[in-house]
Amino acid sequence: MSDNNKVKEFFKLGEVGNYFIRVFKKSDPNQKSNLNLRMMHGINKISIIVFLFAIIVWTLKRLM
Repeated sequence: MSDNNKVKEFFKLGEVGNYFIRVFKKSDPNQKSNLNLRMMHGINKISIIVFLFAIIVWTLKRLM
């Protein structure tokens, strides 16, 4: 595997990154927006961010 492919593989978004991008796009522009669905996605985003922040803090505490 070349160095260029390793860097590209490291910065792949994966499932979590794709979730943040996918939510901003509507699948059908004629479909009415549902408040409950938007709230659910908002809460999911917040929980993912808090979880990732906690993992980073936990890792930094372990290293120091």
